[in-house]
Amino acid sequence: MQHETAGDVRRHVASRYVLIATNTIALICLAWVLWGTNWRQLGNNVRHLHWAWLALAITADILVYVCQGWRWGLLLAPVQAVSLWDTVRAIYVGLFANEVLPFRAGEIIRCFLLGRWTRIPMSVTLASALIERIFDGFWLILCLLVAIRETPHVHPFILRAGAFLTVLVAVCAVFLGVAMYWKEQTLNAITGTRWLSWARVVITDLHLIGHSRYLYLSFLASLPYLLLQVVPIYALMRAFGPLSHLRMDIAFTMMVFLRLGSAVPQAPGNIGLFHFAAAQTLLLFAIPRGVANGFAVVLWAVVTLPLLLVGFIALAVTGVDMSELHRQARGHLRRPFRPREDKTAPHQQKPPRRSRPEVHD
Repeated sequence: MQHETAGDVRRHVASRYVLIATNTIALICLAWVLWGTNWRQLGNNVRHLHWAWLALAITADILVYVCQGWRWGLLLAPVQAVSLWDTVRAIYVGLFANEVLPFRAGEIIRCFLLGRWTRIPMSVTLASALIERIFDGFWLILCLLVAIRETPHVHPFILRAGAFLTVLVAVCAVFLGVAMYWKEQTLNAITGTRWLSWARVVITDLHLIGHSRYLYLSFLASLPYLLLQVVPIYALMRAFGPLSHLRMDIAFTMMVFLRLGSAVPQAPGNIGLFHFAAAQTLLLFAIPRGVANGFAVVLWAVVTLPLLLVGFIALAVTGVDMSELHRQARGHLRRPFRPREDKTAPHQQKPPRRSRPEVHD
């Protein structure tokens, strides 16, 4: 039996404290929303939902992740052609994992699954996931600037969160740019640094992805992927009687605040912070608290329950137990990354030259 090192013990203790703090904050936010919900009015609003708009909201929410799978395939195109079926299936298994496991474990699981199905090294899939988050952060900052102009009263916390996101995206973008376009200098800088040895493979793979037009195509695809997330919110507003008069710009603002809230650690299922962010957005536009809290509950159900169903089906098709899949992904992540002998893309690799047979007189 393998014994844990002192570093492992410290990481486990820190993770436990973060988990307790995250769940405590989530429960407080959830209690605040549930306490202010007018349940009788909510039940009446649910019974009178406009089913066509509700169907549109569910369909659009599914298409959001199809769009994400298409973008992920674009990003990995210079490394290996990946089917939309594989990327979407991996994303939905990862989303299902995020709903039942803490610390966004689904991000690692989806990268692990896609790597196993396509034989792409996990370092490449992890690098592509990092690039996705940087692209999302960049567009989200621009959307936040637009949302602030449309919001009557912005809480200072939103401004501080936006400033923190800006700094975080800028730092990650600088690292990404250096790794992509100054590969040799970066590799030389970390030579001899033992705890950064894993970064050598990631930097090499980022360099491969960065020198491709698909990087810029996936960057542009990130904007429609983000804006498509407005459609489920707006469609549900139209289906929800008391909010059917609201404009799309309010749905846009809610999308921005929900995505901004998802950037921080959350409890499994996005419980608490999701409800709080949705309700607070409506309160900014003078919607009564009972209606705002009730809509937050319905919105969470509409975007979460179909996700759980589709994610469960994707997991069943995969044929692996979630706990076992999580264990395999974490175990694979802990293995030392080994550089590949040939760093060119598989479809660009040239076959080995055969030696000319010797001719004897």
